[in-house]
Amino acid sequence: VQLQAFGGGVVQPGGFLSLSCTASGSFLSINSMHWYRQAPGKQRELVATITSSSITNYADSVKGRFTISRDNAKNTVYLQMNSLKPEDTAVYYCNARVLHSALYGYWGQGTQLTVSS
Repeated sequence: VQLQAFGGGVVQPGGFLSLSCTASGSFLSINSMHWYRQAPGKQRELVATITSSSITNYADSVKGRFTISRDNAKNTVYLQMNSLKPEDTAVYYCNARVLHSALYGYWGQGTQLTVSS
């Protein structure tokens, strides 16, 4: 299973950007999908989660600004990021819990978001 992330870039504070991540390969189904981020010198942190039934959860730092969604037909998860702040600058990683005979976790390659004026 491969996860391919797209959409990073440089954005001014207050701006917006959307990330996407598509899973490909052989599997029975995708359970939960997640976005994590890792800023320089910091640990990777969970930003947002969406379950197979589209229940969502967010880190306090992004609530009200970020929206996670998924398209099951396309095996794709999205992260819409609004009102971006410099502290949102990080490498963003997608993660998916994929069902084979059991659940396995897979990571995408990471995409850089820089929020700067």
